[in-house]
Amino acid sequence: MVAYLAHVNVGVNRLSFNPWIATTLGLTVIFFSPILAVFVAAAEDSFGLWDHLFATVLPRYVVNSLVLMIGVGCTSLIFGVSSAWIVVRYEFPGRVAFQWMLLLPAAVPAYLIAYTYTDFLEYAGPVQEAVRGVFGWQSAQDYWFPEIRSMGGAILIMGSVLYPYVYVMARTAFLLTPKSLYEVGMLSRRSLFWSIGLPLARPAIAAGLALVLMETISDFGTVEYFAIETLTLGIFNVWLGMNSLAAAAQIAVFSFLFIIILLALEMIARAKRQYTDTTKKSISLSAESATGGVVILCWIVCAAPVVIGFLTPVSVLTSFVWDGHSLDLSKTVLEAALNSTILAAIVAILVMTAAGFFGFVSSFQGGAILGRLTAVASIGYALPGTILAIGVVTIAGVIDRGTSDALLKIFDMTWRGSIASGFGLVIIACVIRFQAVGYGAVMSGLGRLPGNMMDANLLLGHDFSAGIRRVILPLTKMSFVAGALLVFVDVMKELPMTLLLRPFNFETLPTYVYQYAKDELLEEAALPALFIIATGLVPVLLMNAALSKIMLKKT
Repeated sequence: MVAYLAHVNVGVNRLSFNPWIATTLGLTVIFFSPILAVFVAAAEDSFGLWDHLFATVLPRYVVNSLVLMIGVGCTSLIFGVSSAWIVVRYEFPGRVAFQWMLLLPAAVPAYLIAYTYTDFLEYAGPVQEAVRGVFGWQSAQDYWFPEIRSMGGAILIMGSVLYPYVYVMARTAFLLTPKSLYEVGMLSRRSLFWSIGLPLARPAIAAGLALVLMETISDFGTVEYFAIETLTLGIFNVWLGMNSLAAAAQIAVFSFLFIIILLALEMIARAKRQYTDTTKKSISLSAESATGGVVILCWIVCAAPVVIGFLTPVSVLTSFVWDGHSLDLSKTVLEAALNSTILAAIVAILVMTAAGFFGFVSSFQGGAILGRLTAVASIGYALPGTILAIGVVTIAGVIDRGTSDALLKIFDMTWRGSIASGFGLVIIACVIRFQAVGYGAVMSGLGRLPGNMMDANLLLGHDFSAGIRRVILPLTKMSFVAGALLVFVDVMKELPMTLLLRPFNFETLPTYVYQYAKDELLEEAALPALFIIATGLVPVLLMNAALSKIMLKKT
């Protein structure tokens, strides 16, 4: 009865103008406008450049992007699914340690591992020097060594840092699969992995793989350093190298089709893939004790991705610092660290403020339609940073011109200020890009609250804002903290948008490391690179805590 009266009360209020919903709709338009701006910019005349690109380099961009996505996807599946099954299914020495160590590569940005492996494996690096010393070879003509700056090298490197997306999703799915289903497989003498575990985990694995592929197509640092011409690198080269925003936007629209296809494939993969466990309490399958050669195999499968994706690059960077490189914390380094921290903090605050507003209003004031609109406003995370940068610049340019024309017409004033450049533009782009991270954290917290909590607050005579401030916020504060930390870390690692949109003489830690790595001076930026990795360990710890909580509930 209480819930019904509250529902009637809310329904009556919705008949009048609701400033909360109106503001939410306005913010949704703002967040979605850069994506629409990309299509508007693409409609402009590129003066024949698009035809030239289509006839020459665009097919190569597409082929390289597809090969890279397929290769990284397969590598991530091999590393992620195999290691997830082993740590769930088998009990062996070191299992508990591997459960969280397999998450560590997620802390290393792909561009950093590309820089370190190039320095480690190139002709003048320690590995080839040791090979020449052992066999007495004098030059590169005396022997063959795989080229790290190649498509194969990029696939291995990116797969070794992106597989945790698949690992987390697969491990969670394996843990949540009820023991009763595995027991049915045992009775019918079926393979527990191929017949039970993998088919039931397929939707979760597909979701993790979609994230891997979206990160792959969004990558800039690795493909630029390895000179692999993908769609993302093509956008960057056409925009800055050929000074054509229209042509860059046209490539961006073409690249956007890849994102739509990936999202559609993920939805199709997850559609109608459900099972229901009717037991009172779902219990996970107990781990089987491994012995002999099985233990060694478990160690190899679990250690390989950790060694490739985390231990080797961190060891290389640490050795540079140990040898005395990069110990001088110059003014430039400190300014870059301060800029990164300030940028990440501001973006985290703005993202969580917007995400909280979207989440509260869509959950307690709007209906299903408003909920879908706020979810669409968070689509920026699915777009490569180069595409989003084009949209933000286009919108900022429109605002600049409109403001200048209005001031000139009304006040006869000439306005030379620019929104389309400066620190503020980087903030706007990052807020739109990482809105999905904060929104997901907020909605996760709200999903654990009773559905009639706000209704009870209204019946007690408190308005909506008081209910949010006094009831909802205290109960979801940990979700806000977790979301803010994740956004902070993502911004600290962000390279392409910062590189494209930063004002003159403005450096962050990623752009600082990028400049030195580009000049073959990675050892001079080793300490800032380790700072970035150390920051990336925060979400790793959060993911491990969440997975450990799931394990405790299922045992």
